[in-house]
This record gives sequence, C-alpha cells and structure tokens, in this order.
Amino acid sequence: MPSTNFLFDTRELKFIIKEWLDTEKLLACDEYKDYYSVDDIDSFIDVAYKIARDVVGPANGDADTIGARFENGNVYLPESVKQAYYTICEAGMGPSAFDYQAEGHAPRLFATCQNEMLTAASPCMVMYWGAGGAAADVIEKFGSKELKEKLLPSMFAAKWGGTMNLTEPGAGSDLGAVTTKAYATDTPGYYKIKGTKCFITAGDTDLWENIIHLVLARTENAREGTAGISLFAVPKFKINDDGSVGEWNDVTTVGIEHKMGLKGSATCTLSYGENNDCYGWIIGEAPGEDGKGQGLSQMFVMMNEARLSTGMMALSCAGEAYFNARDYSKIRVQGNKLTDPKGPRVSIIEHEDVKRMLLHQKACTEAMRALIYKTYWYTDMTMASSDPDEIKYYDDMFMINNPLCKAYPTEMAWGLVGEAIQCYGGYGYIEEYPVAQLARDVKIYSIWEGTTYIQSMDLVGRKFNMEKGKPFMKWLTEISQFIEQHKENENFKTEIKMLSDAFGAFSEILMMLRGKMKEGKISYLPLWATRIMMAMSMVYCGKLMMEQALVAQKALNEVGDEHYDANFYKGKIASARFYLLNEVPNIFAIKAAFETADFTAVEISPEVLG
Repeated sequence: MPSTNFLFDTRELKFIIKEWLDTEKLLACDEYKDYYSVDDIDSFIDVAYKIARDVVGPANGDADTIGARFENGNVYLPESVKQAYYTICEAGMGPSAFDYQAEGHAPRLFATCQNEMLTAASPCMVMYWGAGGAAADVIEKFGSKELKEKLLPSMFAAKWGGTMNLTEPGAGSDLGAVTTKAYATDTPGYYKIKGTKCFITAGDTDLWENIIHLVLARTENAREGTAGISLFAVPKFKINDDGSVGEWNDVTTVGIEHKMGLKGSATCTLSYGENNDCYGWIIGEAPGEDGKGQGLSQMFVMMNEARLSTGMMALSCAGEAYFNARDYSKIRVQGNKLTDPKGPRVSIIEHEDVKRMLLHQKACTEAMRALIYKTYWYTDMTMASSDPDEIKYYDDMFMINNPLCKAYPTEMAWGLVGEAIQCYGGYGYIEEYPVAQLARDVKIYSIWEGTTYIQSMDLVGRKFNMEKGKPFMKWLTEISQFIEQHKENENFKTEIKMLSDAFGAFSEILMMLRGKMKEGKISYLPLWATRIMMAMSMVYCGKLMMEQALVAQKALNEVGDEHYDANFYKGKIASARFYLLNEVPNIFAIKAAFETADFTAVEISPEVLG
C-alpha cells in the first residue's frame, strides 16, 4: 500500500488570507460583515487540517489501491473513503459550502483553503462534494422555484449527489456535436431523455441515495451546434411528490474507466433511456422558434467554477509533492558537500542541486497559489460588493484570470511532481512513497474541463477582445503601474527590473501576434496561443510574488531575525526572488521563438510525422 504521508504548511495559507489579500475589504461587505472577521480563517484552516490529517489522508491508501469498483451495474467505494466523505460533509465542508444563498455562508476564499488541504490529503475525494455542490449552484441560479424546492435541500445536505454531463463518446470536447435528445412530454418542463454520456466524474457511487445529473441535450426543435443545447436535471431515481426517492429513472451505469490515477474517483459512462423511461426537467426556458437553447451558458457557470477548482487541485498535488520531497531530503543522508569533500556525509538537502529543485518547487507552487487565491478573491468580491462598477471590474479580472488558473497550474504541476520524484531518487519511483501516486493523480488536470489548448484559445480569442480589449488593457495597466511604483525599491531592484523586462517582452509578443493577424496569418493564433498564455501567467505570477515579497520584507523588518516567523518571511522572499530570476526569464525564450516566425508545425504534412 502506498504511503499517504499528508504534510501541509498552514502558515502559508494564513499569510495569504491575513497578510497579503485584502480580506478586510471582503469581510466588510454586507454579505459577511455580521458573520466573519479575518481571524476566523484560523478555525477554518485548523479544522480542515485535522480532518485532512486524521481522516482523509489515512483513507487515501484505500482510495488508490481498492478504488471505485463496478459490480453488477453499480459503483462501490471503499468504506474508509465513504466515512471520510461523510466526515467532511458533517463538518460543513461538503456541498453545503456551495449554498451561496444561505445566510452566513463563508467566502469561497475560506472554502478554498479547506479544499486545498483536503485535496492534498486525497486528490480523488474532492470531486464527490465539488461536483454535487457545483451542480446545486447551477440549479440555484437558473432553476425554477419548484425545481429548487424539489432538489436543493437534499443536494446541499449531501443526501443526493450531482454531476456535470457534457461529453459524449463521439463528441469529446466538441459540445456542438452533442446528440443526446430531449423529448417534450404533456407535463410542461418535463422531458424524456435519450443518449449516452462518458467521462462523467462521480457519475455513480454508493455514497448517496440519489444523484442529480445535469445533462446537455437537444430538444426536437433545437438548432445545430452549441446554440441549440439545453440543460436538464435528470435524477438517477425518480422523485415522488413528497420528495422521497422513487423508482429507477432508467439511468444505466455502463461501466467505469480504469484510469492512470484518481482511482477512488468513479469516472462513468452513463446511458439515458435505454428502456424509454428516463425523464428530467429542463433548467430555464425551452428553445423558442429560433431553436436557441440556454444550456451552454448555464453550464458555463459550473464549468468556470470547475476550471478554477481544477487549477486548485493541481496546486494541491504539486504542493503535497513538494512538502514530502522537502521532508525526505532532510532525513536522507548521502554524500559529502562538494565544498567539504573530506567532511561528514550530509542530508541531501545540503546539496546545491537538491536545494535548487526544492526552491523551484516551493517558488512555483507559491506562485500558482497566489494566482488561484487572488482569483478566488475576485469571485468573492464579485458576489459581495454593492458597487456596480466594482462588480464589473472584479468579474472582468476573474474572466481574464480563469484560463490562466486552469491551465498554468495544471501544466506546471506535472513537471513539479516529477521534480519531487527526482529529489527522492529511485525511491520516488516506488509506490511505497507518496510522490508516485501524486504523479499518477495529477496528470488529468491539464485535460479536465477543457484542455490547455482550449483555455489558451479562450484567452487569446475571447478574453483579450472582450469589450474591444478594455478589460485586458486594465489588466495590463495594473502590472505596468506596479512596476513603476516599485522600480526604485532597494530590496528588490533586480527582481523588479526582471519583471519590467519580461513585461516588455510579453507586450512585444502581443504586438507581433496582432501584426500576424493583420497580415491574415490566422494560423499563428492557434500555433502560439498556449505559449502566449504561459508567458502571460508568468508575468502575472511574477507580479503577485513581488507583492508577497514586499509584504514579507516589511513584516521581517518589524519582527526581526530572532522572531519565530522570521524564517517563514525569509522563505517568502526567497521564493519570490527565485521565481522572478529563474522562472520568469522563460518569457524571453518564448519571445525569441516568436520572432523567428517559424511555421514548420503548420506547414508540415501529417505523413512527415511518420
């Protein structure tokens, strides 16, 4: 059985919430001012940490080695996984955390702190409450009063689960190719459903007495493509008039995927209406004479949340791999220091390249965390602010950042976990150590909820051009203003200069891209979109890391070198310095490659590839 050595630095989260982000402003909003103070984050973090350490982490071995089992048409989870899930829900960290209409609900920022730790303890489990909570949130936003009364109490109470059903065997990420059908019945808003969906996370388990599937389908008069899609709430079991669970609703679990990782997360293929007896409710309005459905725009509420949380999950795995590699490097004794060849054998954390690898992991995970938590702060402010101009600004920043949050951490995490394995040497490749499982678990995140390429095309094709580019210009202006404000800072002149040069290089990349577009060379957009997004992520993360370094330096000056927090603040400064001077310069390589205008990848014929 693999090791499930849960490790976490809660001080980092408390720094983000209490010292870096403007949590005071968030909690001063009417939605929170009577319920929370900044210091309340301590209890949120401490409770989640204990559950992650004492309940979730110990169940992670069963989640990976036993996993989800498909037997006689049903899916079963290990008992320890089920008990961990129930403990999380009883502590208020399950689907109920998504009930944003409930009085006294906590900010997403607080829930994200908890979810990062719980995911680090067992990456597969978060999907069970995350999918259900997000599905309930969609119904809350777009469902009729009757539908909300029928479904939401049991969904938020974790009695019933929830899923997102987009993908079909022949469609993949092309949602315009969805073929699942919805046929109107004599009951308004109630439809017969027929079709097949695949890769459905949490599609079936023995956790709940019922599951509410959110299914993209087409009504009989729907137009072709994504514009014709509607969204339906389809229960696994029919629901009686009194709210109790009734007879089977002809939703068949065809099988589960045998995956590389996340083996405790049931990924199902579901068939709807094989016996012509599957029914569900349309969410929102049915397509009119124009055949336009509301389904995709409704589902994007769930998808946007899922994209942000997917980046958080990748961060959790990368962070957990770093904490384990760091602690292993402290106790693994091997070799002499190069600078003291006749001296004693030392822990490998004393060797220069091991320290480099560890600092690289630390810096990059902290940069990813800064990006994700800053964006969650934007989502909270969008919901809580009473100023329409502020709401518009925060939502614009979220929309621009969301592709970065989904793509950058999920692409980086695969390499970072690999680097953690490298710190272990051969032991890292053995399943008895936790980093092997983390490598298997983390890879899916760059594929989930829209691949990296899909995110990059959303960024450069849509987000850059929102409102003729005005929000993106605000995003850029904030970075240039930050550089101008701090360029003379004596502690970080070199780092700010690097950020300034990298921002200039990124701006030149954007100018070159616009030039190609004006020349009609449209293929440069998909050819360079992913690399542009990575460059943009590094620029933004560089700015956020410098913000944190400034906060840490000020705090260090105040507490002094002998304070118990001194090493933490020195670590924050070192992370920022390393990220700015070692990671951000990759932008220059992207710019240099763009300048060559190489078109080989577009011009090459498939036959040449072999």
